[in-house]
Amino acid sequence: MRILYVSQYFPPEMGAPSARVYDMARNWVAQGHEVTVLTAFAHHPVGVKAPEDRGVITRRETVDGIDVVRTYVYAAPNRGIARRMLSYASFMMSATAIGFFRVRRPDVVIATSPQLLCGVAGYLLACLLRRPFVFEVRDLWPESILATAVVQRENAFIRALKAVARHLYRRCDRIVAVGEGYATGIHALYGIDPGKMSIIHNGIDASLFRPGPRDNDVRREYGWGDKFVALYLGTHGLAHGLESVLRAARTMRDDPNTLFVLVGEGAEKDRLKALAAEWGLPNVQFIDQQPRRRVVDFYAACDVGVVCLRDAPRFQEVLPSKIFEYFGMERPIVLGVSGEAAKLVRRADAGVCVPPEDSDALVAAIQQLADAPRQLEEMGRRGRAFVLKHFNRAELAAKYVRVLDAVIQRGEAPAESAFTIGRPACGNGPDG
Repeated sequence: MRILYVSQYFPPEMGAPSARVYDMARNWVAQGHEVTVLTAFAHHPVGVKAPEDRGVITRRETVDGIDVVRTYVYAAPNRGIARRMLSYASFMMSATAIGFFRVRRPDVVIATSPQLLCGVAGYLLACLLRRPFVFEVRDLWPESILATAVVQRENAFIRALKAVARHLYRRCDRIVAVGEGYATGIHALYGIDPGKMSIIHNGIDASLFRPGPRDNDVRREYGWGDKFVALYLGTHGLAHGLESVLRAARTMRDDPNTLFVLVGEGAEKDRLKALAAEWGLPNVQFIDQQPRRRVVDFYAACDVGVVCLRDAPRFQEVLPSKIFEYFGMERPIVLGVSGEAAKLVRRADAGVCVPPEDSDALVAAIQQLADAPRQLEEMGRRGRAFVLKHFNRAELAAKYVRVLDAVIQRGEAPAESAFTIGRPACGNGPDG
């Protein structure tokens, strides 16, 4: 089939959105399909384009067999609201206008959200091209905006975003959610029929995320020696509750054998660095965002991965993609997320779950794992076996294609991918 995938984010940008789009598209190409990704010029999260991209309206390139059409975007850093909304709107308009003229007519259009205006671009293109529209939901907007306290209460802006979300949910031909919690939320908040939804989880490229030596170039370059390294790798945003990691480091500041490493960028990074300096934390290291293939070496060099979010009810349906990557690398997790993520980690028996933003519990979990190297190894092996069985991106891509084929044929979605309220699909349910 011929697939048009609309996403504001795509490599060389880092993060879950670009990784999912790239891996799905690459696997579809390998399976014999024609895939065009309509995306922006890379600028996330710092809001700076490469010199060769500045002032360019559109460019076409080929990435691993994927036809990539890049369109203009107003580059804004991942902080604040006004400039980010302007960035989202600029991509929506340029993707719709340029995509209509530069994209070969597909069999199906997919648009991935957040952000919602990317979904609007996909919907408009599907209407203009007279093709079915699949709305991929990786987070609930605008509900997650309220959860991060970026906006303190529901106002006209939030109500407008809810109206956009409701329209997209109702008018799309299929909703593909990355977890059962999102599908449950869409049903509860917007009354959408569960039969209209399919679950295609995030996962890993098993050929990329595989165990490597702990004593590698990363450990030597950054002077980790033989210390026990607790690694957080990802966005330093308002949603992530990373101050609790610094509080844990403050409690353990006199332990010379434990190091907390935070890798990435985000709206909270400057504040966190200032806080670490104020507290005088010798056991915290901040490292800038790394290329995708370098990330693997960081995972291999650490002893345990830290995955955390703020303590907000809306985050109970979130399944951070970092979980799967740590599992793939045979690294256990200390998870400061409740709900769906905690169920998954417990089911895999590949980590320790602590309450969100509870720094004392985080300290206890890290000390427990640091004192039990055999338990650490066993958890790592169980995590990799679990993720290979349930979250292999190649198999998930094939499952996604079956959903798309059903949409194109105007038939029902395959039974294996349909979502049923109260009976989770593969991944989090008691039967897998």
